[in-house]
Amino acid sequence: MATRVGRMRLGSEGLEVSTQGLGCMSMSSFYGSPKPEAEMIDVIRRAVNSGVTFLDTSDVYGPHTNEILIGKALKGGMREKVELATKCGVNYENGKMNIVGDPAYIRACCEGSLKRLDVDYIDLYYLHRIDTTLPIEVSMGELKKLVEEGKIKYIGLSEASASTIRRAHAVHPITAVQLEWSMWIRDAEEEVIPTCRELGIGIVVYSPLARGFLSSGAKVVDYMSDTDFRKSVPMFQPENLEHNHELFERVKDMATRKGCTASQLALAWVHHQGNDVCPIPGTTRIHNLEQNIGALAVMLTVEEMAELDEIASLVKGDRYGPEMATWRHEETPSLSSWKVINTA
Repeated sequence: MATRVGRMRLGSEGLEVSTQGLGCMSMSSFYGSPKPEAEMIDVIRRAVNSGVTFLDTSDVYGPHTNEILIGKALKGGMREKVELATKCGVNYENGKMNIVGDPAYIRACCEGSLKRLDVDYIDLYYLHRIDTTLPIEVSMGELKKLVEEGKIKYIGLSEASASTIRRAHAVHPITAVQLEWSMWIRDAEEEVIPTCRELGIGIVVYSPLARGFLSSGAKVVDYMSDTDFRKSVPMFQPENLEHNHELFERVKDMATRKGCTASQLALAWVHHQGNDVCPIPGTTRIHNLEQNIGALAVMLTVEEMAELDEIASLVKGDRYGPEMATWRHEETPSLSSWKVINTA
């Protein structure tokens, strides 16, 4: 019997989504070459027809090609069945990541996404990364206008610090914060997640399987192409890989005892973090999609959660190299000081 995918309220502003979403990034970029379009459309439509209706993309995936792919997949009446999330504020030039929160840029990105997705509105629109040269209030002001114009329904932030979330939420309610969270990656638990819960903001979890490590262990490296950005991630470096694989084997042993896969156990751990948490595991294969959905049926006891937490506490290697922008170093100037500088 197929596992039922339920529904949940994401945040306190009224958005309802499937209890598990689908991250679409790896279909088009960052994890090697783009995958065959027809196959990816099949995966997306299978997800939606299985109840996984919360689709996640960004204008930087490809760039642009992932949004075009999703737009094609939603033809023929699919749009009305899904909650569509995309992002703005990041681009790459000559291999360098640029973060732009300027109002004009945000508006241009939104217009571009609407055209590529071929939709009239975006359900959830994230600021993909935080521009540290601008007060967050400036970027939020434009996002608020897009809500008022009906081009987006709800606003989200990705990789935002607790203080940035508070300041943004004061301009317009934030519906969701997207962050990396898994058994292997726990850095948001101290401040960011409690802040979201205090303010009634939903938590959308990307890379809930630690970028594939919690699916295959060290073997995941064998399948990475030369262009796969994970090759630069500290967690996957030789000095950490064997140690982390030994921990993965402990997770795998526990999964065997429970009659599920390691990836299902790891994904179930995320689902057990609270009813305000929606993971968006990515995949390019229907088999893996079905495995991910199956994680919803895996129940964990308090003792099992504690055992997994103990294993996870021993993981070595960070989630990104120092060149990647995350919530840890993205504070923005105050609005008052920025006004003084820009009116001088």
